Amino acid sequence: MTSTSAQDRDDAPPAGHRPEVPTRLLVHALVREDGTVDAGELYAVAALMGMSDQQVRLCVRRLVDEGRFAQDGRGRKAVLRAVADPTGALAPDAAYVRHAYLQDAGRAPWDGTWHLYGFAVPESRRAARDALRDTLVHLGAAPVHGGLYACANDVGDLVEAHARHLGVLSGVTFLTSTDLRVGEVTEPLALAAALWPLGEIAERHERLADFAEHCLGRAERADGAHRLVLAVELAAEFTRAMTPDPLLPPELLPRPWVGARARELAARCWAVLLEGGGGGPSPRLFRLYADVLADPPPP
Repeated sequence: MTSTSAQDRDDAPPAGHRPEVPTRLLVHALVREDGTVDAGELYAVAALMGMSDQQVRLCVRRLVDEGRFAQDGRGRKAVLRAVADPTGALAPDAAYVRHAYLQDAGRAPWDGTWHLYGFAVPESRRAARDALRDTLVHLGAAPVHGGLYACANDVGDLVEAHARHLGVLSGVTFLTSTDLRVGEVTEPLALAAALWPLGEIAERHERLADFAEHCLGRAERADGAHRLVLAVELAAEFTRAMTPDPLLPPELLPRPWVGARARELAARCWAVLLEGGGGGPSPRLFRLYADVLADPPPP
């Protein structure tokens, strides 16, 4: 039977709250600045996250077979070399995250304009139509009715680029409105509540806030593998909360909004983790979040 140290018990998240991190995402998250993964470190972190050695071996084998990594050596003494940079798997787009913090800090006020995107794509182009719909949702738009989506942020350039890439731009309409009405609903706060699943979005951010508080309580004294566990789990929870998040302006959200609180706690935790590197080689994941949070500063 494997014993559990006092530190392991103290560093464990609240019962039932440990973020789910697929094994391959753990491998990606531990890629260092030089593009390598130390297998000994990988197995140590995986064990603290409840993953078996067999689970890690099978995952590494698949990643090597897929051509994503090359392996030098065997077992815990092996070194994995990333063929391509895979760290984006655990982090949202940098510009997207910066915009979220700008909104939280009151530096991106809403001008009262709704951005509307309508499309009429024939059944023969169903795949392209579905891809365009997925893109709109990913960019924070919500369906008003069949073929018409509303967004509080101006994502027109991105919608146009995706529609052009899919070859359906001629079937897309772009328009703006300052007096959007759905049925009898005209008040912006009420419209946002009707169009977006704010309850589900809030629940994901509540979970992030809870985990970030747990992380803050342990980050300062965590080192080595325990610090990496916190970093990987925080990144996974942050991405889960932010994807998808329409990033509605504060003017359209309940006050106080849990998303702003969760992001502030996450930024504070990342700051502690980034400062506690101890001078050793750090995963690219740390640099990725350092770059994202550098500008603008967290609220």
